[in-house]
Amino acid sequence: MQHDKIVVGLDIGTTKICALVGRKNEFGKLEILGLGKAVSEGVVRGIVSNIDKTVDAIKKAIKQAEEQSGINIGVVNVGIAGQHIKSLQHNGSITRASAETEITQADVERLTSDMYRLVTPPGSQIIHVMPQDYKVDYEEGILDPVGMSGVRLEGNFHIITAQSTAINNVYKCVTKAGLEIDNLILEPLASSMSVLSDEEKEAGVALVDIGGGTTDLAIFKDGIIRHAAVLPFGGNIITTDIKQGCQVMQNQAEQLKVKFGKAIAEEASEYEIVSIPGLRDRAPKEISLKNLAYIIEARMEEIVELVYAEIQRLGFQDKLAAGIVMTGGGSQLQNLVQLAEYVTGLDTRIGYPNEHLGKSKIEAVKSPMYATTVGLVLAGYRSLDDRLAQRGYEEPEQEQNYYVPTPEARPVATAHTPATPAAPAAEKAAKKPGAGDFFQRIINRTKDLLINDFDDKQY
Repeated sequence: MQHDKIVVGLDIGTTKICALVGRKNEFGKLEILGLGKAVSEGVVRGIVSNIDKTVDAIKKAIKQAEEQSGINIGVVNVGIAGQHIKSLQHNGSITRASAETEITQADVERLTSDMYRLVTPPGSQIIHVMPQDYKVDYEEGILDPVGMSGVRLEGNFHIITAQSTAINNVYKCVTKAGLEIDNLILEPLASSMSVLSDEEKEAGVALVDIGGGTTDLAIFKDGIIRHAAVLPFGGNIITTDIKQGCQVMQNQAEQLKVKFGKAIAEEASEYEIVSIPGLRDRAPKEISLKNLAYIIEARMEEIVELVYAEIQRLGFQDKLAAGIVMTGGGSQLQNLVQLAEYVTGLDTRIGYPNEHLGKSKIEAVKSPMYATTVGLVLAGYRSLDDRLAQRGYEEPEQEQNYYVPTPEARPVATAHTPATPAAPAAEKAAKKPGAGDFFQRIINRTKDLLINDFDDKQY
């Protein structure tokens, strides 16, 4: 991969829209060149609700990132989230022409491409197809079938769908801001790339990304993503609770949460009180930090319980040796790790996006709130499925094009869209020595069958 390739991540979040410009250094680490962010007013719970406001915020964030990095931005990797994200498991298979030849990457791609043709519920479309394991003839539980011999190749796939209108709105906002979408990536997948280690993914881990409007969950086991979900609660709902419970303004509630908030009420002192300026000549309002912590604890416990209920529903509660990794802006709340361990009984840590970061002038990006944006930049260099990297396979350039510019086409295609990789795969097959012999053998075999059949009839 070229070291001079520059990738831009654009995180369209509920509280902030963030643009990050990155480049791989000579050591293969990510170097952040520019950061731009703007307040997000047109996004509710991860879904674009006001296109014009979102476009303005994107332009502002991109302009800041351009000024800081000195680079003109034209193409971006964009994250998608929201309650409309759905996950489903599906099984598919292909029959190969010969058991003598080895299964190639092209065979695996053909099987994956078939999954994109699945009929989804009206108004939704597939954004990711994540292979789980494969079956060659009747041998099960194969993680990587390339190089094996067999006629029938089956695969279990984790398929992620999103609402077409939500995808179209993201597409409209980005294009109106004068940009092109290179990759459209599910946000919990992006976050996992920046904060999880390969060892954690192997052992079994649940990534919980607490954003402003949503909490994203991604479960990994044996190095493969097993489930992804988006819950419609985030840090903003805690701010709303504080606003109502303490009878203060929204911005005051946010400041109280960030500066004094604790996720466990027992950790807060009964005697500490914060004074907030009153409205229009009214007396200042005094708020007990103990009461503030009770409000936060009640809502935070509910969010953690919802996440744990999802983990239990899938039967992963005893399979996560690496426990839980919490990231996102909401994970910076004091005592949150203790609360999560208390509710779930699983080891918990805060995930910082410095797993793949090199030296950077912009230290702010090492905060958990930039986990998704850093992951979106990393996605420009790494495949979502680590097995491609392990077998030394590099995705063709055509496959990276998630964006179809023609208006009549679907606005979002995917990394393994059948239309794109089919041509290079066929060309590769044609160029390989012996590819012509392979087709010749099929023709000869067909001739033999016809001759035998003719002979039988003569008798």
